[in-house]
Amino acid sequence: MVNAVTLIPAREHDRQLISKVEKEAGTSINLCYQCGKCTAGCPAAFAMDYPPRQIIRLLQLNLVDQALEAGSIWICASCDTCSTRCPRGVDIAALMDAMRREALYQGKITDKKVAAFNKAFLNGVRNFGKAYEAGLLMQYNLTTGQLLKDAGLGLPMMKRGKVSMIPHSIKGKDEIKKIFDRAKQLGGE
Repeated sequence: MVNAVTLIPAREHDRQLISKVEKEAGTSINLCYQCGKCTAGCPAAFAMDYPPRQIIRLLQLNLVDQALEAGSIWICASCDTCSTRCPRGVDIAALMDAMRREALYQGKITDKKVAAFNKAFLNGVRNFGKAYEAGLLMQYNLTTGQLLKDAGLGLPMMKRGKVSMIPHSIKGKDEIKKIFDRAKQLGGE
């Protein structure tokens, strides 16, 4: 069920936040004329409280808090189907990604497991230069208190060579750490 939208006058803070998100995403919400092609092609729209078209509309109506608190921005798989289908060239996937970063920054996360997963994933990339699935799973399960969640899947995946208990590093791992350090200097995590 879609929540009702209540119109409120645009606050300067909301306009600034929308400009920031648009700049990060490299796109403009004002290009969208609500054709719905993004939502029609989205493979995750069925699970969203607001499909992509409606997230854009919330932003167009200056309902920034409602958009940042939407579960949809976390369900988005960043598959770029929406962006590819957009006849106006709105990069909706990049916009959703920028919205996730802003929601994390503002602490507007309705499901704390999302933040735990994000942190575990980024820690793996920071430390090994790529995703380290076993470490991700262990850190996530410890952080969320689900110690044995999906434990039965690990051994079969290891036997098939899909997951390794030992992390493998990449060449240029130091450059990846520099990227993280630079992001931290710029105000990121």
